[in-house]
Amino acid sequence: MRNNLVKPGASGETARCRRFQGQELSEASKRNGDGRRALLHEAVSPVSLRGACPGGRPTYHSLGRGVVERMKTVFTTGEAAKICKVSQQTIIRCFDSGQLKGFRVPGSRFRRIPREQLYSFMRDNGIPTEALDSGRRKLLIVDDDQDLVDLLTDHFVRDGRFEVRSVNNGFGAGMQIKEFRPDLVVLDIMLPDINGLEVCNLVRNDKTMDDVRIICISGMVEEDRIQKLRDAGADDFMKKPFDVDVLTTRVCQLLDVEMSSAG
Repeated sequence: MRNNLVKPGASGETARCRRFQGQELSEASKRNGDGRRALLHEAVSPVSLRGACPGGRPTYHSLGRGVVERMKTVFTTGEAAKICKVSQQTIIRCFDSGQLKGFRVPGSRFRRIPREQLYSFMRDNGIPTEALDSGRRKLLIVDDDQDLVDLLTDHFVRDGRFEVRSVNNGFGAGMQIKEFRPDLVVLDIMLPDINGLEVCNLVRNDKTMDDVRIICISGMVEEDRIQKLRDAGADDFMKKPFDVDVLTTRVCQLLDVEMSSAG
């Protein structure tokens, strides 16, 4: 590993800081190393990118079959720390010392790190860079209302914390749940072929999908039908029309994802 964190002539406090950083980054490299490129499968501390990168444009990839994928372009110090497997304080110190390039959000103390700068930092310190592409939570949207699907897909894709797929029928939902293995399903219960209750039963009858969370959505409000959905394994229910930001909050709560991240 190229350790360029300790530089000749550094003052006592700065040198101690850099030695600490170098040691921790070295340990992170070893944990992720042994000849293989390790992937992080834990969720990164999320943050909405809207307004965080002035002039920046999101990068989209179309994977077909309704799949839209967005590459995250800016990271918080908390996200960078989890990706690098070091403490957030180490990332902050490297940022403040200029060893990790980035910018501060205008009018705040929050630090932000562009993808290319984080990539260079990881490469220079022997930390596997594939971890940059992990950490997003998988979200499946199931609804036959294409306008609503487009709205929700665009919202969650732009958020940057989620990999999103969508289908417009219950049969497709069953196929995508088995193939995509989503962390959470936003499920309309009034589908053209099979209803949401059957989809809930499909998920809950498969023990390998115990961790999949389900939020049912519908314009109906009958309490007994809502209770049947909960009994079938739905984790939450939202009545249409609903506030997309409220849905985002519910999604984050069910996936134990933070709503914001300082740093």
